[in-house]
Amino acid sequence: MAHFHLAWELGGDAAHAGRLRVIAQALLARRHAVSLSVRDLGQARRLLGGLDVTMLQAPLWLHGAAQHAASLAEILLASGYREAQGLDGLVRGWRSALQLLKPDVVVGEFAPTALLAARTLDIPAAALGAGFTLPPAGQPLPNFRPWEAMDLQRLAAAEQHTLKVMNTVLVHHGGVPYVQAADALLGRQHFLCAWPELDHYGRPPEREQWFGPAFVAPAGEAPQWPPGHGHKVFVYLRQEHPAHVAVLHALVMEGCRVLCYQPEVAAGAVPPVHATSLAYARGPVDLAAALAESRICVSQAGEGTITHALLAAVPLLLLPTQLERYLLAARLEQAGVAVNGGRLPGTVDWRSVVRSLLMDGRTLMSARGVANRYAGFTPAQMAERLAARLELLASNA
Repeated sequence: MAHFHLAWELGGDAAHAGRLRVIAQALLARRHAVSLSVRDLGQARRLLGGLDVTMLQAPLWLHGAAQHAASLAEILLASGYREAQGLDGLVRGWRSALQLLKPDVVVGEFAPTALLAARTLDIPAAALGAGFTLPPAGQPLPNFRPWEAMDLQRLAAAEQHTLKVMNTVLVHHGGVPYVQAADALLGRQHFLCAWPELDHYGRPPEREQWFGPAFVAPAGEAPQWPPGHGHKVFVYLRQEHPAHVAVLHALVMEGCRVLCYQPEVAAGAVPPVHATSLAYARGPVDLAAALAESRICVSQAGEGTITHALLAAVPLLLLPTQLERYLLAARLEQAGVAVNGGRLPGTVDWRSVVRSLLMDGRTLMSARGVANRYAGFTPAQMAERLAARLELLASNA
């Protein structure tokens, strides 16, 4: 039996905790010991509360956040990597936790400082995550914003500075320096919890091993569709998106029967659009059941909703509000299974967008092709494969 310490340090999306839950369950089922350090104990309590494990607060940089970052290096600079003294304080916190817990393997989910601390202690460390947090190995860190007039010298300088600071701290604690900044995010081994269609960086599929998305499928109520004969459309869209009212109007005007889960409405807010063909869910919906009946799905590009839609061969209208999700929406549009509403300029004719998705058989055929490729996929099966790989890392330590 080995002891695996799972760490989540950066990123506010609940998907980080969800991936740790899936992997922790698989390791516990194989009778390993598991402990966790997490960025957000409150969010982790909701998603990980059922696990009988030691759970600690991850050491975090509390003195600023990334503003309009264009690379992972710029995210790191805003997370304590701008100067060696500050990063050393975080590393000492991680070292103390690891020295107390004595894990055999550290597994980082967007946890570069945990991986760095493990390197100073010669503890085997692996990284897992969606494509965004695991950059291509052996290359400069990708530019997140290729559509903008970006100063590439700025990105190169940020990466060089980050690497210098990390290596200063590594050498101070007797660790082996990194060769490239990407090494800090990849660990000794890395495991892409994605499919090629979900890779933010568009890596050639043959160059990576793809484990598939690791997501928690929360229990939800059975879908209650409004009456009628139009296409069924499932919508998971928060009111923070400025187009949420216009998109709901467009779906109604195109004759769709819409089931909308809007957390604000479920919590008691006034519904933004009223129509007999539009029903609001009172709580989370059983995604597999809802998408099994849907002609299209509208979402903000959350990983769980997207994955359920792809497995059900449902084309997507994606309305991202975060950079990471925008990049994902762009990739899915390139794969022919989605419309990335985030790239549409100015005033959008949403009725035309909806109509094109309903009428364009190419998008539906592309969605069916993806569903056929991954038929039978489950996060539990993926987690078993990944747990077996982590066991090899522990046994070879």
